[in-house]
Amino acid sequence: MTARGETYDDSLDKAHQHVRRWLSSIDERPVGPRVTASELLESVGGPLPDNGLDPGDVVDELAAKADPGLMAIASGRFFGWVMGGTLPAGLAADWMVSGWDQNAGMRYSTPATAALEEAAASWLLELLHLPPTADVGFVTGATMSNFTCLAAARHAVLAQAGWDVERNGLTGAPRVRVLVGAERHDTIDLALRYLGLGQPTPVVADDQGRIDVDALAEALAAIPPGEPIVLCLQAGNVHSGAFDPFAEAVSLAHARGAWVHVDGAFGLWAAASPGLSHLVEGLSGADSWTTDAHKTLNVPYDCGLAIVADSGSMRAAMGVHASYLVADETGPGDPYEKVPELSRRARGVPVWAVLRSLGRKGVVDLVDGLAANARAIAAGLSEIEGVEVLNDVGYTQICVSFGSDERTREVTARVIEDGTTWMSGSRWHDRDVLRVSVSNWSTDAEDVRLSVDTVRAAVGS
Repeated sequence: MTARGETYDDSLDKAHQHVRRWLSSIDERPVGPRVTASELLESVGGPLPDNGLDPGDVVDELAAKADPGLMAIASGRFFGWVMGGTLPAGLAADWMVSGWDQNAGMRYSTPATAALEEAAASWLLELLHLPPTADVGFVTGATMSNFTCLAAARHAVLAQAGWDVERNGLTGAPRVRVLVGAERHDTIDLALRYLGLGQPTPVVADDQGRIDVDALAEALAAIPPGEPIVLCLQAGNVHSGAFDPFAEAVSLAHARGAWVHVDGAFGLWAAASPGLSHLVEGLSGADSWTTDAHKTLNVPYDCGLAIVADSGSMRAAMGVHASYLVADETGPGDPYEKVPELSRRARGVPVWAVLRSLGRKGVVDLVDGLAANARAIAAGLSEIEGVEVLNDVGYTQICVSFGSDERTREVTARVIEDGTTWMSGSRWHDRDVLRVSVSNWSTDAEDVRLSVDTVRAAVGS
């Protein structure tokens, strides 16, 4: 029997009430969770009960038991990692995606979600000043975006060397040389491992984490002519927020026939802002780009973006052909040709909703606002005695030391324990640091003040 709408009424009504209650509590509750996963497991785990519960009762139990273990990532005072919050249009659209329950793999079977994702992709390319003919795949996150883009890169550089990697695999293939900045994000190495390309060759970076152009030129010159090359650059260092010198690096790499990939998980969005676009000069000349809409754009999770200028390379690496699939022969290609999954949710729909909600001006204001809040936090922290801001704060990241490593760990622990704000500890340039990542649309001047005051109090304790 076809499910009737009223079958869902009670559980959806209760879920709506609990989510509304959760959202209204975020400003007042501690940012961090109040229990550990092991403690929570005692109440939600154990043997599977023999008898089930009414769906509405399940929702009630789920909300009550999960609450103490929830992190208020949507708080304007959460700066632990680059996670962003969720804009209202994105949250509502994500609920609709779950309700529609569309498998967004094929244009033929789910034209509504395909069209919405294609429109969102076109808007994104326009906003980020990337080639309008590029393919965009909606993947789970930045890790799978790097994987997808580097799979396309692997295909292209090996094909250029006369090797069909999709047919023949990697055994016996020419070695692919992958160059990376010394401070690239670890997900680049992870994606290369998934792809069987092994460890990359690091190139010296400066004190802000930007790849050194002279060192890059030397590294390229050391590779024998004709060997396949991939260069991975970075838009937004996870500690300093710094951007690689794209124009020079891309030119050098392309002169050697290399594929250039840019990991811009959160930094690619600087291209949307006239006031920050100088940070990404030359970026559009690359061959592929990674970003994650849940970070800077503040859509719900599960929304990475893999962007590849050469659609043929992307579809050769990711595409699948089966007789039972109705392939798009004349249009912009099926979604499943651009991502690692055949079946997936319509994760691009919340992107469409958020872009439609913000418009071009709203996106610019969002990105500029994040950078402005980072500068304000850095300025406030700099006024505290014993605090040293270690990076040039030109985008959204701040790294702080409180003197010795031991002292930095102590202050970081006090800040987290207080609960007013959440800033994460890390290690950068052989020093323990407090790392502040500004990525939430809802952070305002009061959040900045409260967070700086919390650090001040922790320093004085």
